[in-house]
Amino acid sequence: MLIYLDGHFVAKEQALVSVFDHGFLYGDGIYETMRAYGGTLFLLKKHLSRLKRSADAIALKLPLPINKIGDALIESLNVNKLREAYVRLHISRGPGEIGLDPALCPAPTMVIVTRPFHDYPAEYYECGVAAAIVKTRRNHPLALPPSVKATNFLNNILAKIETIKAGAFEGIMLNWEGHVAEGTISNIFMAKKGVLYTPHPDTGILEGVTRDLVLRLAKKKKLPVKEILLLPRSLYAADECFITNTTMEIMPVTKIGKKAVGNGKPGPITATLLQAYKKEVLACLKTQAS
Repeated sequence: MLIYLDGHFVAKEQALVSVFDHGFLYGDGIYETMRAYGGTLFLLKKHLSRLKRSADAIALKLPLPINKIGDALIESLNVNKLREAYVRLHISRGPGEIGLDPALCPAPTMVIVTRPFHDYPAEYYECGVAAAIVKTRRNHPLALPPSVKATNFLNNILAKIETIKAGAFEGIMLNWEGHVAEGTISNIFMAKKGVLYTPHPDTGILEGVTRDLVLRLAKKKKLPVKEILLLPRSLYAADECFITNTTMEIMPVTKIGKKAVGNGKPGPITATLLQAYKKEVLACLKTQAS
């Protein structure tokens, strides 16, 4: 495996970052996770647009123009000879003297990790996974803007620890007011009487690239969609529930805590949207090939 590190490809063992890097010292950085299908990075422009927004929000100067970052991502795939891949792009404030002032760091650090992607077990999609509502609350938007995909992940890690203790696949985090926000690494949807619901952005969520695509696909399928303030009791009463992110796509949730969701099996709306998602991926590959 070759790692992209500040303009060079180096062996995994040589991919070293300074202990004075503010990403290491303070979690001061941003990142994007992408998935490659057949050698094509899916929704690359969407991910790069969000990266730029995250950088602007924390006054982080990107090390390269956004199109050159895209080129580096594609080159990383090619150098590692990967077609089905997980790709993580990480940009930190860079090395500098100890202190919180961003001006202490003259140049950011950019890392791209590309590795083979292996699908989740088929039974996860056939039978669904379990989720648990955790006690750790999502950060307040006035403390850390949810629109920033930041490397500072302690909030989510605490929630993940709870999730593991509960024996669940994903933890569902509430916001400061007790409304359903998002998973530790996912956005959440539920269906009730043919209507698709998902937490409103005002809940304090990161609006995922996959979430955005699912909303667009639902509208194409003429499914009623509502972004609202959801309470935990709504999830327990749902007919269907699923979570989304770049790698898992659309993952059915058939159990929350000790309660089965609906009839305890993935539902028709989940199946319809997952099929539409797969078609979107194929259409992207055909476009790239033509």
